[in-house]
Amino acid sequence: MKNLLYKMFEHKSLSRDEARDILFNIADGRYNDAQLSAFMTVYLMRSITLEELTGFRDAILERRLPVDFGDVKAIDIVGTGGDGKNTFNISTATCFVIAGTGRKVIKHGNYGASSISGASNVLEHHGVKFTSDIDRLHKSLDDSGVCYLHAPFFSPALKSVAGVRKALGVRTFFNMLGPLVNPTMPKFQLLGVYNLKLMRLYSYIARAEGIDCTVVHSLDGYDEVSLTSPFKVISASGEHLFTPEEIGFTRGSQEELSGGESIADAATIFDNVLSGKASRAQHDCVVANSAFAITTLEPELSLAEAIAEADQSISSGRALHAFNRFIELNH
Repeated sequence: MKNLLYKMFEHKSLSRDEARDILFNIADGRYNDAQLSAFMTVYLMRSITLEELTGFRDAILERRLPVDFGDVKAIDIVGTGGDGKNTFNISTATCFVIAGTGRKVIKHGNYGASSISGASNVLEHHGVKFTSDIDRLHKSLDDSGVCYLHAPFFSPALKSVAGVRKALGVRTFFNMLGPLVNPTMPKFQLLGVYNLKLMRLYSYIARAEGIDCTVVHSLDGYDEVSLTSPFKVISASGEHLFTPEEIGFTRGSQEELSGGESIADAATIFDNVLSGKASRAQHDCVVANSAFAITTLEPELSLAEAIAEADQSISSGRALHAFNRFIELNH
């Protein structure tokens, strides 16, 4: 590792094979916490390359616990995190709004490393017990519309660095990897990223892997459609820059999307969104992200039609029903 660190400190990049081998070593516990910390923080000082990102991804997917859902049409909805915004669990709430429209979601997630509440935190707060049992996962997807894959159960490398990531408390390259290593290798994804360079990398990888992927980034730094600024979307239909107003929303403030000071605070906002009791900014943010997930799955729908479907999922109580059923099945 010492030689590797010297190479990185000299601003040299890794080949795809080198990156792959390093991730295997991480998964096998061959580096100590100090070495891992030094290695991970390199990517705060320079951008990750396509070769490095794909090499890391190769290793995690090669060692993953595979999960087979056959030819079910489902989407993964996930952000990189690491945007420093400490939002409530927007992507996770979006999953249940999508389920409320009758569509399927296979979400890959983890505990928050650089934020207070990750997807696993808010679900665990509601009593969810994570599992790798394929029958339980299938039943959850069939009966609630959502299946949740807790990343450490399926990717040994992610489990081995969890403590170091939490202790560091800053964005690392594992934030970039999380959305790319869903063990089901889904054909549809809505991915949120924290900068424009990552948009390019993700869209390139998605095209190369045959994934029908919509990548979103808000220009004020959010790894989702925040409606607090103009936002960029790259999808199969091309690259577009939107403002909140042109798609029918009022621009919100960053303060309105805060997840609060604790997991309990974030969970309360999450519950309010699904039960139709959230603030307008919180509600609209989830609806907007849901609309882009719907048009990823059903590109023949207009964005306005998708927004209406997402809004109806919440107002009708179907999103909350999907979540309650998910809790029953995963308790």
